[in-house]
Amino acid sequence: MTPSKPASPLTYQTSGVDLDAAQAVKSRIADIVSTTHGPEVLAGVGSFGAMYALAGYDEPVLVSSTDGVGTKLKIAAMVDRFETLGEDLVNLCVNDIIVSGAKPLFFLDYIAVGKLNQRVIEDLVGGMARACREAGCALIGGETAQMPGVYNEGELDLAGFVVGAVEKNAIKDFSRIRDGDVLVGIPSNGLHTNGYSLVRHALGLDDDPSPLREHYAELDGTLADALLAPHRSYYRELGPVFSLVKAAAHITGGGLPENMPRVLPEGLAARFDTTAWKLSPVFSVLQEMAEIEPDEMFRVFNMGLGMVLVCDKEAAAEVMSGILDATVVGEVGTAEDERRVILE
Repeated sequence: MTPSKPASPLTYQTSGVDLDAAQAVKSRIADIVSTTHGPEVLAGVGSFGAMYALAGYDEPVLVSSTDGVGTKLKIAAMVDRFETLGEDLVNLCVNDIIVSGAKPLFFLDYIAVGKLNQRVIEDLVGGMARACREAGCALIGGETAQMPGVYNEGELDLAGFVVGAVEKNAIKDFSRIRDGDVLVGIPSNGLHTNGYSLVRHALGLDDDPSPLREHYAELDGTLADALLAPHRSYYRELGPVFSLVKAAAHITGGGLPENMPRVLPEGLAARFDTTAWKLSPVFSVLQEMAEIEPDEMFRVFNMGLGMVLVCDKEAAAEVMSGILDATVVGEVGTAEDERRVILE
């Protein structure tokens, strides 16, 4: 049987992919992206492959990280606010490589959508550009993919990766960590980019997102304001004191129990005094609203600490002097079990 001819000519747009809109978006974001470029960028947006001239290192080691903002996207979509998600994406990746002592060099993103929304794309890329400028990092390229059938209209995904460099002899040697070293905590800016699936499930937000728009005095704003607070960048603050630090742990998914052991030598434990830092109000509100057990809160969320540094006791005061709200939150001790985290 011969298939009937369509009433109008078939085009890519009739299948859900708007090439004209894609080209318009590329033109509009090119100016935004270019504000992050220095002379090291030899080819960026528009080329088949981005090019970056690496210079100024004797024995450079490239350090990379890739991630996405996860289901924080769902919260943003519920209130139609995407301005901070680009910052989230860049900052969480940059924080992952600076714990090795690396300087972020360039960043690339990947945005997948069901249907192109120019305003949303510009908001996302604008946030990335702000974060890249803050970190001295070039937003060197990316991809925006229209994928109708994979994503419904209004749905999207966001991921990216960063590449940095560090001198080989400057890479942190965790074996220098000793019993009695101090743990210095640097506050988070809320949930950052982890735990949103638990939040949505516990509060039933997929069925009724109205609690997001409710104002809470303890949050000094709405629940959405607190949940969409951008992932804090630690690059500028850590730079001047990083030589005094033996190790740094970026506290992301898995919280303190899963992230601190990644920098501990065998036979040592990170012992935290959980009364030593002020818990961000959003965690108290979530725990009360959703009745989540304290142990589960610490397994899922950063619980108010976005970065933990390990240093000698004698260096702690100097380390904290240049970092906003940093405080001693515990110490390193011996452990029968390997690489333990103890919350007291």
